[in-house]
Amino acid sequence: MQFETMGKTLLAALAFSSLGILLFAVAFLIIVKVTPFSLRKEIEEDQNTALAIIIASVILGIALIVSSAIHG
Repeated sequence: MQFETMGKTLLAALAFSSLGILLFAVAFLIIVKVTPFSLRKEIEEDQNTALAIIIASVILGIALIVSSAIHG
C-alpha cells in the first residue's frame, strides 16, 4: 500500500516540476524577447557583470514565484 502512495506522490512531483520548468522557460523567453539588446552578447562578449547580476536576480525571482505558485 505504501508503494501506491509513493507512486502517486512521485507522479505528482514529476508533474509539478515539469510545469514549473515550463513556466520558468516561458518567463525567461519573454525576458529575452522584451530586452532591446542581445543578452548573450552583453554578458558573454562585453562581460557586462552588472547585467549578469540583474538577470540572475530576475531568474531567482521567477523561480521563487513559480515555486510559490506550485506549492500553494
